[in-house]
Amino acid sequence: MDEKDCLILQYLYKDPNLTKAAEHFYMTQPALTYRLRQIEKEFQIQIFSKNGKNIKITPTGEYIVGYAKKMLTDLRSTKEYLLNMGNEVQGNFKIGVSSNFGLYELPSILEYLMNQYPKVHVNVDTGFSTEMIDLLIEGEIDVAIVKGDYNWSDQKYLLNEENICLISKNEMDLEQLPTYPMINRKEPAVLMKYKNISSSPLDKSIDRWWDERYDQPPFISMQVDSYETCKEMVKKGLGYAIIPRAFIHEMDELTSHDIIFKDGQELKRRTWMIYRESSLQLATVSAIVNYIKKRY
Repeated sequence: MDEKDCLILQYLYKDPNLTKAAEHFYMTQPALTYRLRQIEKEFQIQIFSKNGKNIKITPTGEYIVGYAKKMLTDLRSTKEYLLNMGNEVQGNFKIGVSSNFGLYELPSILEYLMNQYPKVHVNVDTGFSTEMIDLLIEGEIDVAIVKGDYNWSDQKYLLNEENICLISKNEMDLEQLPTYPMINRKEPAVLMKYKNISSSPLDKSIDRWWDERYDQPPFISMQVDSYETCKEMVKKGLGYAIIPRAFIHEMDELTSHDIIFKDGQELKRRTWMIYRESSLQLATVSAIVNYIKKRY
């Protein structure tokens, strides 16, 4: 099984359509079917089962697809390692960042990198922090920049931190907080597929702060998908919200209180750069990681 075979298996796993796969790889459908039969013959298994015009991957086929994915990752890593063994910074660099960081910070970083290292091709993924950690675990990216204190056993570097605060349109009696309507920013349901991350570290910390002070749960009147929406609802007097202070501006004219635990510790949301120590053997990764450290 060679590199193209691995790519074919990856494609069919995502979209089990022989006609589309043949077109994608500029092959005839009989030639594609022949390659699949040769892989099955090599491993003495059935990769796909056919039901009329449709095909479905078998359990043994899923295992072979996982093996193909690992082969492609190892091959890519080997090529990049050999390319970057010298002192010259060149080759591919893959980075995944949380959406907010991607919007406000990443463009200026990329501008510098592309001017400083013209032989480096940068691949960027943006999204939820949980997605970026998953990509790093799977070896799809070299470096992840995430918001929140996630468990990561390898290297990480603190880029910045921001206070978490409670906001309302008017001053409230915090002792009576459970009786007021709360506008809650919830984690998107799509993140449930990321088995490596159980829930948001920030949500866990807010829950701990709440449990220190109140015997009853918050009265959640709205569940929204962004901190910006939380703030706009609060500005209309529809309730209070707990959000990072970075989302609040003087023109919002809101009342705010930093979230502080009973031991005096402030609740903060931290932004981390995480990566593997072994990846620093690559000149490109090492140079860019060091630049980001110096910048922050």
